Amino acid sequence: MQPIRTLFTAEPERVPPQLPEGLRSQYGGDLRFPSVSDGRSYVIANFVSTLDGVVSFNIPGQSGGAPISGSNEEDRFIMGLLRASADAVLVGSGTVDAVGPEHLWTAEFIYPDASDLYKHYRKALLEAPRPLIVILSGTGRLDLSRAVFHTPAVNVLIMTTEGGRETLESAGAESLVSTEVRVQPAAEGRIAPAAILNILREDFGVAMLLVEGGPSLFGNFLACGFVDELFLTVAPQIAGRAPNHPRPALVSDAEFTPATAPWLELLSVRTAGDHLYLRYRKNERDAR
Repeated sequence: MQPIRTLFTAEPERVPPQLPEGLRSQYGGDLRFPSVSDGRSYVIANFVSTLDGVVSFNIPGQSGGAPISGSNEEDRFIMGLLRASADAVLVGSGTVDAVGPEHLWTAEFIYPDASDLYKHYRKALLEAPRPLIVILSGTGRLDLSRAVFHTPAVNVLIMTTEGGRETLESAGAESLVSTEVRVQPAAEGRIAPAAILNILREDFGVAMLLVEGGPSLFGNFLACGFVDELFLTVAPQIAGRAPNHPRPALVSDAEFTPATAPWLELLSVRTAGDHLYLRYRKNERDAR
């Protein structure tokens, strides 16, 4: 792994370091998160995109983030660092389908070389050794043979609709030892972000939630004003688009006007090789 260099940071310097030295030196600085005052979980999101804003090639077998980042080692290290910092990781069913069947959404899975560092950092920070994996699926059509549903050390919460629960039950979800299914009302097939956050905070004690996609899920949270921070890796490639083959951008199924478009504040800029690692925070001056 190349050294990650900090080009700019607006993070407070007088606050005591939160990262242990090993992670701090690899990340090129410290990583601190505030808490929110309204009682909900603090929400951070993490994505990788090309220079022209594509987050998925939308090609069978190559729809995940790895082809976008070029399997960038530093991007995987930061992804692991964010997973190690979060109480829960939220993904939509499309994101689940886009990655390999062995994926676990844990820090040590995505970047094994820093497993011990992540473990010690998380032990000092949080009670649970791994984040709760939250999968959102309105239809309940999930491949329950995936490793995430059969790894006892990884707890999974599937949030779905009444119809989705019936589909999951018929597929054998009730026999999965470390997986819980929760039903929530949905409008037009969507479960409201406010309901998701309420359950995670009240029933699972989630103080910080990491959203890893996809673009529709992220767009829904953004439209509701529930995204506090965005970590964005910009990969030095151009994917392009064609009218007959759409490729998703960072946000899908949500549209803003100049009066409602969210504005973000730049917190830090880091780099390794030709990749950029950007961190943004919700602009509190935004009228929304």
